Amino acid sequence: MRKIVICHDDADDVVQNTFIKAWKSLPNFRGDSQLYTWLYRIATNEALSFLKKKKKHLFQSIDSVSFELESKVDSSYFTGTEIEKKLQKAILTLPTKQRLVFNMKYFDELKYDEISEILGTSVGALKANYHHAKQKIEKYLTKD
Repeated sequence: MRKIVICHDDADDVVQNTFIKAWKSLPNFRGDSQLYTWLYRIATNEALSFLKKKKKHLFQSIDSVSFELESKVDSSYFTGTEIEKKLQKAILTLPTKQRLVFNMKYFDELKYDEISEILGTSVGALKANYHHAKQKIEKYLTKD
């Protein structure tokens, strides 16, 4: 969840809310999908809802948001080489949907049909999002 909401403390809140929702909804789990994808979908929806709520309460300029995102990547929560930091910064420039698809495919190594089930999006749209995300990341990494 931290890849979606960025801030470690916010991710903790989202995970807690996810498990509370999952626990309350467990009797309604029909078994049409794997438990893993069901939980992943709840977590993703929680993270997106959190971002929408946060966006409504924040009226910041683009510069201050960019500074906040970059400071999260450079924070003590993130360890890694310079190229890993640059990759994370590139990912943060992506629109939310592209960032979600990229993280799920690249880092979580989910298959397109699993991502489709989690996000409720067609496989074709997911492939397009992933392709555009890769292009934007490559462009970001090769600039300078």
